[in-house]
Amino acid sequence: MTPAMRVQAGDVWGGLAASVVALPAAISFGVAVYEPLGQGFNAQGVMAGMVGATVLGVLAARFGGCQRLISSPCAPAAAVLSAFALQFTHAGMAANQVLLSLLLIGALSGLLQMLFGLSRLGGLIKYMPYPVVSGYLSGVGLIIIAAQTPKCLGVAGNNGVLFALTTPEQWRAPSLIVGAVAMVLMWAGPRLSTRVPAVIIALAGGMLTYGMLALKDASLRSLHGNPLIVGPVGDLHASVSGSGTLTSLPNVFSGLLLPWEAIAEANLPPISLLLYPALSLAVLLSIDTLKTCVELDTLTRSRHDSNRELIGQGIGNLASSLCSGLPGAGTMGATLVNISSGARSNASGMIEGVMVLVAYLLLAPLIAWIPLAALAAILIVVGLKMIDRHALSLVRSRDTQLDVVVMVTVALVALTVSLIAATGTGLLLAVLLFLRRQAGTQIVRRNTFGNQVFSRCERLEHERALLEDKGKQTAILELQGPLFFGTANQLIRAAEPYLAGYRYLILDLRWVQSVDLSAVHAIEQIRDSLAENGHELLLSDLPGELPSGENLRQYFDHTGMLKKREHTHVFDELDDALGWIEDQWLTEAGLRPRADPSYALRDFDVFRHRKDDTLADLEACMQRHWLKAGERLFTAGEQSDDLYFILRGEIRLDVPLADGREHHLASHHQGDFIGELGFLDGRNRVDSATAVTDVELLSLSRSRFDQLADNHKRLSITLMTEIARVLASRLRQTSNELRVLESS
Repeated sequence: MTPAMRVQAGDVWGGLAASVVALPAAISFGVAVYEPLGQGFNAQGVMAGMVGATVLGVLAARFGGCQRLISSPCAPAAAVLSAFALQFTHAGMAANQVLLSLLLIGALSGLLQMLFGLSRLGGLIKYMPYPVVSGYLSGVGLIIIAAQTPKCLGVAGNNGVLFALTTPEQWRAPSLIVGAVAMVLMWAGPRLSTRVPAVIIALAGGMLTYGMLALKDASLRSLHGNPLIVGPVGDLHASVSGSGTLTSLPNVFSGLLLPWEAIAEANLPPISLLLYPALSLAVLLSIDTLKTCVELDTLTRSRHDSNRELIGQGIGNLASSLCSGLPGAGTMGATLVNISSGARSNASGMIEGVMVLVAYLLLAPLIAWIPLAALAAILIVVGLKMIDRHALSLVRSRDTQLDVVVMVTVALVALTVSLIAATGTGLLLAVLLFLRRQAGTQIVRRNTFGNQVFSRCERLEHERALLEDKGKQTAILELQGPLFFGTANQLIRAAEPYLAGYRYLILDLRWVQSVDLSAVHAIEQIRDSLAENGHELLLSDLPGELPSGENLRQYFDHTGMLKKREHTHVFDELDDALGWIEDQWLTEAGLRPRADPSYALRDFDVFRHRKDDTLADLEACMQRHWLKAGERLFTAGEQSDDLYFILRGEIRLDVPLADGREHHLASHHQGDFIGELGFLDGRNRVDSATAVTDVELLSLSRSRFDQLADNHKRLSITLMTEIARVLASRLRQTSNELRVLESS
């Protein structure tokens, strides 16, 4: 036994207390499952519930991945199996074949749960749509209520709840009284005692009430042939020696081999009849277990292993079914009792399983006298608690009304058709609801134009004026959310206004979450329409990895989207796309490449009208620099007050980020100047400057400028005025872009 499984005193007390809750619940569910076969199978149901609580309790705890979780037969399993037992019985299937079919469904569901765990689907099952799970569980609750109501009324046979409700002459007063008492105690149990579980209070109250009624009615005191009680459990030939010691244990396991007799008689049911019920049961039990595990993690501040827990549950359900027991799941009620009693490890679950077996052996004679109405009342309250009453409040909001429709539809299909049909219907409705909402998503996050936002390349004043005029022919659509068949038509409609009158259309894909082939085809249609008019499509910010893990650039390449490149251009960032378009306009206007391979001081606008001797004095105060592509001019954090004039090449300015990356702030070309902030205030650099191409520039320090200003005051005033004008222009442009981005 591993250290984590080492038995402690708390585990013993926790397992003992949990067995007190698990045993009566398991008996109730067992009787509910086998009751459609007739009262003679009540004892078989009792035995199946006990075996399930024992085998599943021990093995799920031993191999599972959630500490202190108690596993035993549960309401969803009882509802699913009882529904199929009734369906098989009405179809004329022999009793032993029905028994075998139920056990095979349980065994297959255990195998499927093991497969879920081995395939690491534990994390996915928890994401089953809430409306489907809620509707399904509400449907299960309604099925339980409908199945148990006749027994609460004392109506014999399997004629259904409508027949029972409409034939009051067949109601039995003892059943009505016992059921009412048990139901009230089950509902009020938590208020009556916080230590004794409600199921124990309700069961004890029901048995006590039945005993009091039996004092006046001799027919109620009969063990054999009494339709109001469980009846003999196995072959009760216990005898006691003269000294009072037990000489032979009651044969309470006489039904273990009964279901498997159908194999000897070659009455195996077809596998196709069992596979879908088994899959439905496996998914439902897995969801029920993992939901309990999540709640347990919250209470104990622990963390469970979903996949390992599914494997443990699968092993337990497979073994339980092979031993003629019921399948089940992790149950919250017994688990809470286990924790509150001091349990510390999975050993408590194993002890609970063993104690259920011991209690069953000791209490078999008493179990035979349990009133069926009391068990039915307990299950009716369980069914009522499974109905999601919170969903009724969601009807008031238009935003959640469709979710409520899914819940109600699933519940009604489960109640009127079958649980399998309810599962399929719920998933289909959930998918349609999801697609409807996704298709309604606005995929255009923002639309702007080339005269509103510009690249981070700083342009000269006359270049800026040209780009503001030509930028009207550039449209930018910033896309978001899922691009799939549901939004492909919306994408085409969004692009239609820009297919004829705009030379460039940029699709910014930075915020896109997913793309399918329909969306790719829509983009191809947009590209072809632009190409017919001689226009260009630009794609920017293709995510290297979508939230789904898909590489969008690679996906476009595999679909052939990027093979036809005559009118399609792909850029890493929107800034690169804007810069490319701006260069096209400048080239067509003859402003690129610039006429002079290298500027002189007179070529700068600020010095264009200065005298030769003034410029000579200025240049004498300057220092000339040459940088190769990739070399740093200065680094963020450096102390420098130099102002740099770019004579040739391109300089890139980047701001360092906290995570070590750098953000592209701006790019400056021939004819620009940089470093004006440090030149003005003398503080450390806030950005880094790197040569993009081979660069030639002149630098002017603040100290040399101050000396020059004493002799050339007009030059110093002009230079300071130009720096202020450029800063104001850049600030105005930034403000305009921010206003456009915020308002669009």
